[in-house]
Amino acid sequence: MSPVSEGALIGVDTGGTFTDVTLYDPATDRLIVAKTPSTPHDPSEGFGNGLGLVLAQAELEGSAVGRVLHGTTVATNLILERKGPPAALIVSSGFRYVLEIGRHDIPRRSNLFTWQKPPRPVPPEHIWEVAGRMAPDGREAEGLDEAAIRRSAREIAAEGIGTIASVRLHSYANPVHEKRVAEILREEHPSALISMSSEVLPVLREYERSVVTLLNAYVMPTVSTYVEKLQRRAEQQGIEAPLLLMKSSGGVASTRAIRRTPVETALSGPAAGIVGAAFVAQAAGLGDLITIDIGGTSADIALVRGGQPGITTSGRIADWRVTLPMVDLTTIGAGGGSLARISETGGLVVGPESAGAAPGPVCYHRGGTQPTVTDAHLVLGHLPEGLLDGSFALDRPAARAAIADKIAGPLGLSVEEAARGILAIIDNTMLGAIRVVSVERGHDPRDFTLVPFGGAGPLHGGALSRLIGCPVQLIPPAPGVLSALGLLASSLRAEFSRSCVQRGGRFDLDQIAATFTALSRDASDWLTEEGVADASRRITWHASLRYEDQGSELTLRWAGTATDQAALDAVLAAFHAEHERLFSFRLEEVPVEMVTLRVDALGLLPALRLREIPSSGPADRALSGRQLISLTEGALEAPIYDRARLGAGAVLQGPAIVTQLDATTLLLPGQTAEVHPFGSLIVREQ
Repeated sequence: MSPVSEGALIGVDTGGTFTDVTLYDPATDRLIVAKTPSTPHDPSEGFGNGLGLVLAQAELEGSAVGRVLHGTTVATNLILERKGPPAALIVSSGFRYVLEIGRHDIPRRSNLFTWQKPPRPVPPEHIWEVAGRMAPDGREAEGLDEAAIRRSAREIAAEGIGTIASVRLHSYANPVHEKRVAEILREEHPSALISMSSEVLPVLREYERSVVTLLNAYVMPTVSTYVEKLQRRAEQQGIEAPLLLMKSSGGVASTRAIRRTPVETALSGPAAGIVGAAFVAQAAGLGDLITIDIGGTSADIALVRGGQPGITTSGRIADWRVTLPMVDLTTIGAGGGSLARISETGGLVVGPESAGAAPGPVCYHRGGTQPTVTDAHLVLGHLPEGLLDGSFALDRPAARAAIADKIAGPLGLSVEEAARGILAIIDNTMLGAIRVVSVERGHDPRDFTLVPFGGAGPLHGGALSRLIGCPVQLIPPAPGVLSALGLLASSLRAEFSRSCVQRGGRFDLDQIAATFTALSRDASDWLTEEGVADASRRITWHASLRYEDQGSELTLRWAGTATDQAALDAVLAAFHAEHERLFSFRLEEVPVEMVTLRVDALGLLPALRLREIPSSGPADRALSGRQLISLTEGALEAPIYDRARLGAGAVLQGPAIVTQLDATTLLLPGQTAEVHPFGSLIVREQ
């Protein structure tokens, strides 16, 4: 079945605490949201439970589903927790220590004198050197030692290692040796899973290429097994529709493609959230956004311009620089579960440690004893007495006692002052991360709309918008499950890159054209493999440029699909302008070098449509109660509104609390929220 077939769409986003599910029925434009507890021992179980729950709520059979889309943290957790199976790496002679040498840069927040390199994904004893190499221009500089490959394969098998990465010098220029290595490995070690750099990342820079290829091999067995489990869970629900997985670049791909390059799912969940934020903002006529996804443990911040999330090839996952195209985001340890404590020097510290799902915040009454950000919100009256439409009771007295004992007492503060201090610290931590993606990159936050989402996002949106100067906030209709909605709004996507080095300001248009043509052919073949009709295909070209002797590049859109002098001049002019915007200067007298060309393939899926909500009159009709909230202005009485009963055009005046199944929104004094016809809350300062 084609992945673009009609039928109900289901998006499943697996988080640490809950699995979020969204179903869209194109026949009626119905959008149904559900949450079910995640199952860390086997995430596919929560996936299957979510499918069954949302189908029951929609009163649909599995046969009515057209496609299932999934965002997963399986690859991410394997890399972060270093729990992947043993892997081997085969390299060119002289490159056994490519991972150990790495790069000479030190993380910006680390101490120059105490920082130590993290353990490598594979130790040197699991790296085999084999003679044979290509020159940078693709010529064979040394013949491949096939006998040594066979010996290495047998030794790897004897070690009980079933996953192998192959990284040959300059294989991006000519992959013949690497393909032959793979053939021999399959002959000598038939059960092995093999990851080749010429398929995963055919670009220059041996260290980064080795890391990405090895991480791909590292997660391959577990992700392959996980995908098989997902498909069985879907079949148990009577679903025969295609299963598509979210990639780090913000697009989805078939399970067949993901099995080849599973490392592309490393930022699957955060990418889906950003796509969802762009989608709901576009429905409200907004395209320039600062998005912040605040969950229980972390906050992911990204910039969206003109409705398109930024893409970077300089991202990091844990200690590793992953140079695959991925959404450009910054992640920090700040969330609802972030722990508050007194430091050794007597100051108040919040995060990055988190209470996680177990035991969770003190108010969850699951054994937590250290106060968290969520406990502070509850003590200050920012949260109702229960979450999930009141089905999950919160223990306010326990939260208050924990803050009094652990924070307020030692600091000589009232409980309310201590709670406000906790929130002020976490908000300013997030402010620093927002500046990284905005001010530090030449963007003025006042020109953007803040989109806070995730379970804790709308609680912090009001304070953050004031701290950074965003004049408008957009609270999505279902902020706590926005990643699941983003899955439904995504398109098939793949990126094809190849180094095409042009030095000294001299450009070979024929070579550039040949490289773009080959990459475009690969992109078209992939779209055909994914079952995308010609009318739904979009192919775009990109070039990475730098000034001579620079160590990093800027990636620019190549206008159209022409490789004439005019197109080259246009991308060079765009490079100078972008360099000046980012770094405040341009060097037009310095030669520009071209390093890598990239072709993006996009397969448009049937469009998701948000249903307009009816008007229901004044906001007071959705009033469900009132409670005191503690703010810097003092204690104020705030109305509580049931968001499900708010109709289009309803206006709310802060202070106010808006409750719903998946999140709670806090409006501060001086803020006004209006319900947009498509369900978002548009918040402005009065």
